[in-house]
Amino acid sequence: MENALLVINAGSSSLKFALYRVALGPTFEARYRGIIEEIGGESRMRVSLAPDAEERLDTLLAADNHDEAMQALLAWLAPRLDGLHLVAAGHRVVHGGVDHAAPVRVDEAVMAKLARLIPIDPLHQPHNLAGIRAMMQARPELPQVACFDTAFHRTMPELAQRFALPPEITEAGVRRYGFHGLSYDYIASVLPDYLGDRAEGRVIVAHLGNGASLCAMKQRKSVETTMSFTPLDGLPMGTRCGAIDPAIPLYLMRERGMDLAAVSDLLHKRSGLLGLSGISSDMRQLLESDQPEAQAAVAHYVYHVAKTIGALAVAVGGLDALVFTAGIGEHAAPVRARICQALAWLGLELDPAANNDQGPRISSAGSPISAWVIPTNEELVIAHQAYALATA
Repeated sequence: MENALLVINAGSSSLKFALYRVALGPTFEARYRGIIEEIGGESRMRVSLAPDAEERLDTLLAADNHDEAMQALLAWLAPRLDGLHLVAAGHRVVHGGVDHAAPVRVDEAVMAKLARLIPIDPLHQPHNLAGIRAMMQARPELPQVACFDTAFHRTMPELAQRFALPPEITEAGVRRYGFHGLSYDYIASVLPDYLGDRAEGRVIVAHLGNGASLCAMKQRKSVETTMSFTPLDGLPMGTRCGAIDPAIPLYLMRERGMDLAAVSDLLHKRSGLLGLSGISSDMRQLLESDQPEAQAAVAHYVYHVAKTIGALAVAVGGLDALVFTAGIGEHAAPVRARICQALAWLGLELDPAANNDQGPRISSAGSPISAWVIPTNEELVIAHQAYALATA
């Protein structure tokens, strides 16, 4: 009987999943991949990957909460585990705080500690924990492993992790954590396959999706990143504002009469590309639009990404390679081109044909700084981390 591992990424109304078959090595083969959507509403289960095409489905199911969604998932998986031994479930957890620089086996003490981080990230943390709780109730004997988006950045120097705030505030947990760490961990693991020995040099990775951030690496470890105390900071994103003057929320509350909920909604859901354009948070739609507001939103995005790459180059003392990943980074050739053109002063020379072909190398052969498109795989990182811990 071969081992298998289940990867879970729980959102506010969704449950993404992937079942991996684990062979000797270990090597990981994704057997099933899908999502349960609209939990609490008109729930649907969509299976996008399966060994048999007939098992790829899109069907309604009854799931009023994460517990019922998990029960439905496990019931669907049960007959498909024939010949496979499920050894653990690995869960994406956005926030691990200062205490977790590595994945951890979950018990009630760990759950309590992670729950204390909900005020820092109320948009992700409670739902990540709901997925773990649902699995713990459905399969109490199965090891649960939490894998953290913040963990990769615990290698940042203390200088980069602190705000200019009094020590008692820092000690209370108000510090720069960084996010998208599972994505950066994957990119770091495959960099030698693309860059060879230069993978250990000064590399900036641009994770550009609906959420967006940058990470500066040396020796494939995080030195600096753009998201900080929460995933709201840093670059402009799909609907999030990114870095702004911290007095703006105070002004909005004092002078515009906005309450805390209204300010939070503005900064998280009505800003970024959506707020700038008034059209869409989707970069694809903005690139296709001839509306001046759409063009201005794209220009704003490119300007701030390029400007911040320049700042991160200072943090690592120069730049040897730039990597684009995630939805926009992997697929939006015009955005990559404009960012690289803005960085020409650093010596980066774009190969337009390679960029239009999606790489993997999109810089010219003679460019002193190489640029790449590398697809990310957070799910596979979770599978590796959870399996290693559960079978140790």
